[in-house]
Amino acid sequence: MAATNYSQTIKNDTKDFITTAILQLLGIQKTFEKPKNLAQLTVSNVCKRAGVSRMAFYRNFESIDQVIYQYYQPQISQSFEIIRQNVSASSKIENQLKFFEEFKDDLFLSESQGYEPIIRQIYIEEIEKFYEKTNDEYFITFVANGVYALWRKWLMNGQDKSIEEIHELIRKIVTI
Repeated sequence: MAATNYSQTIKNDTKDFITTAILQLLGIQKTFEKPKNLAQLTVSNVCKRAGVSRMAFYRNFESIDQVIYQYYQPQISQSFEIIRQNVSASSKIENQLKFFEEFKDDLFLSESQGYEPIIRQIYIEEIEKFYEKTNDEYFITFVANGVYALWRKWLMNGQDKSIEEIHELIRKIVTI
């Protein structure tokens, strides 16, 4: 049993080393070196940075994108879950503003470092959960992509409109 626990500890450490290496190389975790763009990362340079073999990488992950996805997905999902649970509209707006304030730097970084499509995928998956009861996959796809595009533009434009105005636009999208 002890060997199994030890093996699991090593596996978890390896995953942590790989994740940390990618976060550092992309500039998500700050270092003194210039961050790389996702397109510049290779499994080889990630493994070198992490101090693990390529085999260790592929035993734990299918791709660098998967590592980024697994890093951000729980954070984004947790924030959306809080928003889904709050009943009052004012509470939802307050929680969304808090989420956007906490996450906007990551969104800007994802744009500059080339992994915004991964963030978009997670956002859209979470937004889809709001509308899954409609059972209309085309409607859900339309709304989720529209809502993400709206929020992204709003954040990239420096939140130049009030969150209430953004919510009104979302209501318009949903009622089309």
